[in-house]
Amino acid sequence: MQANPILSGVRTEDDTQEFSFRPQRLEDFIGQTGLKQNLRIFLDAARQRQEALEHVLFYGPPGLGKTTLAFIMANELGTAVRVTSGPAIERPGDLAAILTSLGSKEVLFIDEIHRLNRAIEEVLYSAMEDFKLDVILGKGPAARTLRLDLKPFTLVGATTKVGSLSAPLRDRFGAVHRMQFYTREELCQILQRSARVLGMVLQPQAAENVAGRSRGTPRIANRLLRRMRDFAQVHALAGIDQQVVEQTLKLLNVDERGLDDSDRRYLECLITKFRGGPVGLDTMAAALSEDSGTIEDVLEPYLIQEGLIERTPKGRRAMPAAYGHLGIPYSAASAVMEASQAQIRLFD
Repeated sequence: MQANPILSGVRTEDDTQEFSFRPQRLEDFIGQTGLKQNLRIFLDAARQRQEALEHVLFYGPPGLGKTTLAFIMANELGTAVRVTSGPAIERPGDLAAILTSLGSKEVLFIDEIHRLNRAIEEVLYSAMEDFKLDVILGKGPAARTLRLDLKPFTLVGATTKVGSLSAPLRDRFGAVHRMQFYTREELCQILQRSARVLGMVLQPQAAENVAGRSRGTPRIANRLLRRMRDFAQVHALAGIDQQVVEQTLKLLNVDERGLDDSDRRYLECLITKFRGGPVGLDTMAAALSEDSGTIEDVLEPYLIQEGLIERTPKGRRAMPAAYGHLGIPYSAASAVMEASQAQIRLFD
């Protein structure tokens, strides 16, 4: 079983037009109201003092706008932005080359910053606090340390797993913001803006339908919109209406709650094979022939958000809403589970 890349929220090669969808100013960024208010104060204060902005960390599920906000911050400050990722920085020398090439007050954006190894993190500590870079020259007894001055810069980190970030690195960020899922109204506004960028007419009712199946994530909403643009173009339609939405989502096997084949197979496995749970992650991964990381990071967050499953100390458990969504009577399933548990107790 492979997770549907359209509904995963993780950036793929298909997201070639994502940059054109991105707003350039903070006022044009839709959603994340509280975060925007704080960022506006930080940006205005840094401009007034003519200083580099404090280091900022964004965390939350993929596709919510962490990269977009990094570009907006650079635009608001009138500086350039350098983009890299944790896995791309393999050696301390790679990070040193990036840091020494940064201009004054520039923004360095590191995506998936939790995947930096500890040796590279230690290089960042003095760079973030004192704008100093310690370089070790030579090896063995002849080795010596050279301290280089760095130009003041702003590090913007993004992570989907803030718990995997080491405490010393996390504490060096001046501001830490959690990205929230978007409301249906906010997604409708984003879809209408993206439709204008694509030169398409998106009917309000159609936008509402797409927003309801986008898992609260703008990246997913924009992917669905591009697929509907393709459908309308092939069939020589002037715009995207309710019929186009329904036919496109049917082809993609996305149901009314935004679930695809992978999600429904997960729920069916949990209910029919394991009587609704609780069942451990590794057992679910083996039953579905899927990587446990994909299940935990891609499939389960939305199912939990929708109240279809819950994570308990004993494992995953299906909620009554999951039975209703699949058309399985909850009372009958509960009776089967209780009878099975009673039978197990007889042999204890």
